[in-house]
Amino acid sequence: MDLNQVTLPAVNIVESVSFYRKMGFTQIVESPHYARFECLEGDSTFSVHLVKEINNNETGVVIYFESERLDELVDSLKGIGFQFLQEPRDESWLWREARLKDPAGNEICLYYAGENRKNPPWRINKM
Repeated sequence: MDLNQVTLPAVNIVESVSFYRKMGFTQIVESPHYARFECLEGDSTFSVHLVKEINNNETGVVIYFESERLDELVDSLKGIGFQFLQEPRDESWLWREARLKDPAGNEICLYYAGENRKNPPWRINKM
């Protein structure tokens, strides 16, 4: 099995579409209640779908996008107005992460983990 996509809730589909397009994702599907995007690398996609409300602007969703040039990406996004909750920093689980939220309150983790993404030292049944 392979992961096809992840779908995020959005209370304002137009605002969410604009946010993800501004981040550089390619929109491949558009409707009044749904939009789908291709990631810049690989075959992954994700989508946003219209919901009536989100309690306290907290969806509980965290979506992860990996970039080998994390710090450059964060600087570039900050340069066009994105606000980050967390600047890039090295974490104890061997990932470098930065965090922000989309207009619906979905948390976005931009990170770089390299080999540690799937093969950390504590992996079970390490290959």
